[in-house]
Amino acid sequence: MVTAIVHINAEVDRIPEVAQTIAEIDGVSEVYSITGEYDLLAIVRVSAYEEVAEVIPGRLNKVEGVLRTETHIAFRTYSRHDLEAAFSIGLGESD
Repeated sequence: MVTAIVHINAEVDRIPEVAQTIAEIDGVSEVYSITGEYDLLAIVRVSAYEEVAEVIPGRLNKVEGVLRTETHIAFRTYSRHDLEAAFSIGLGESD
């Protein structure tokens, strides 16, 4: 699993619409409206690095109202939650 954190500047009067459109892109798991230098933060989760290019510059950056993005790739996840289990289909080893 490859995780990318994408900071997004959007046209101010279109932030809700831009956020909803981005949230509907395959590979985008969450979109947050945030404070600070950026307007939105998107979490992209894909199975391979090649897919990052398809999702972010290929689709997300082309959403009408997106002005600028900055992408950060996560190298390692530290969490109390088992993210792999959350994305599995729930089959046990005996299945």
